[in-house]
Amino acid sequence: MAEVNRNGDTESGGDSVDALKGNSKAPAEKTNEEVDSVPSNSSKAAAFDSCRYRMDYPYLGTCVIINNKNFHRSTNMSVRNGTDVDVASAIKTFGDLGYIVKVANDQTVNQMKLLLSNVSKEDHSNSSSFVCVLLSHGDEGVIYGTDGCEKLENLTKYFKGHCCSSLVGKPKLFFIQACRGSDLDGGTTIETDSVEEQTSQRIPVEADFLYAYSTAPGYYSWRNTYNGSWFMQSLCEMLQRYRGKLELMQIMTRVNQKVAFHFESSSDLPGFSSKKQIPCIITMLTKEFYFPAQIKKNN
Repeated sequence: MAEVNRNGDTESGGDSVDALKGNSKAPAEKTNEEVDSVPSNSSKAAAFDSCRYRMDYPYLGTCVIINNKNFHRSTNMSVRNGTDVDVASAIKTFGDLGYIVKVANDQTVNQMKLLLSNVSKEDHSNSSSFVCVLLSHGDEGVIYGTDGCEKLENLTKYFKGHCCSSLVGKPKLFFIQACRGSDLDGGTTIETDSVEEQTSQRIPVEADFLYAYSTAPGYYSWRNTYNGSWFMQSLCEMLQRYRGKLELMQIMTRVNQKVAFHFESSSDLPGFSSKKQIPCIITMLTKEFYFPAQIKKNN
């Protein structure tokens, strides 16, 4: 799908949705922001807290960013203008946190699967965690490669406990900017037990995953063609602001708040104006996760 302005011309700036059909434009981001001051947590206490993930490995981990912008004509998918802004923000944010960032652009389904399969086979023994950022078109349960769609579970399965032993017991974070349907959110009005490190445990293969979706099931996900997506820009802002101060789920709550209250679509297209969005966080994390306050340099 191409972006259409009020005159019917394509390739204009504005908000767009990452889905098979439907179109919109023009951002209306509200600029009022609160600034919270939160006391730093003791890194020494965190290192010995069995309720927190260990962060004393030599490396924070690998961050894989898959950025699909251009799609084969057979998919009927439009160019995802504005996604390069999201990529730049993600590279800076996760690089600043201390991740080794790998970027792959315009990947077919098979290329996405091969890339993630190969990364899962690497030795992550010296890493604290793993991050994957997926930027593409999507629908409920699926995400698009440049040549078609694939079930999201077929991309994340490579990192499950029985497939990637060097990440067992470590957080595996997936941030997904893509539509999950074609519904539009019109919004509404509101009034103003410790375990020793050496102990062997059996844990579920699905444990220690977090899936952060840009939108709730069934809904469009908004992306501005100049400023990037509402979700990714909010995510990067909150990670940079609260790293080392707040636990990950607290940070994600602030991401939800930012997207929910500070963004609203504005469009000349009938039915696409004054729409809202709320991210959806699904967690199987078993401990608290704190990003380091100081950048961990990668040698």
